[in-house]
Amino acid sequence: MTASTDRRPPDATVARRPAGVRTLWLLAALLALAAVMVASVAFGSRDVPWADIQAALGGADETLGQAAATKRIPRTVLAVVIGAALGLAGGVMQGVTRNPLADPGILGVNMGASLAVVTAVAFFGLSSPTGYIWVAIAGAALSALFVYTVGTVGRGGATPLKLALAGAATSAAFASLVSAVILPRNDIAGSFKLWQIGGVGGASFERIGQVAPFLAVGFVICLLSARALNSL
Repeated sequence: MTASTDRRPPDATVARRPAGVRTLWLLAALLALAAVMVASVAFGSRDVPWADIQAALGGADETLGQAAATKRIPRTVLAVVIGAALGLAGGVMQGVTRNPLADPGILGVNMGASLAVVTAVAFFGLSSPTGYIWVAIAGAALSALFVYTVGTVGRGGATPLKLALAGAATSAAFASLVSAVILPRNDIAGSFKLWQIGGVGGASFERIGQVAPFLAVGFVICLLSARALNSL
């Protein structure tokens, strides 16, 4: 009894179908995002007609509608940019830990940034927005490095489970330290909470420009790391 050697190539249309479906979903998501962005600018406490939105995009703010659109456009852009950054960060953490529920908090990144910022504000008088960014990045990086170092201890190296456990423990410890710094300093509690919670109320294109280079660098790093994350 001989085995058949007839090996026909797979149907090209079948092989391309998943990519085509993903492309359609991506286009649908982009169209939905564009519609939501337009709605975010057009509707609010005062509805703005499309003509005023177009005028606001050109820099005009003579009418109340144009002034409202001028305020709403940076908020909408900032919300989209920050949402994309948070989604990308969550995807990276899920790839590292192989956990579909993972987020930056699970590896101690969030609390590391918070501890660094609150320490700089309390003891070094940090107040500039750019300073917040640099200190937060440094704190997050050191925290991630610490979690990875702890996760490599023991047999098997830095497994996803060990990283998640080390990150959760580190986050809890850093949260306690943040509270210890804030409790005796009522003068910084309000500003730190405002920074920690965040918001888009004071958005402007100038502020977006301040954070855009950092987000662009992070995006490039994640893009270059995509193949390694997929192989985990």
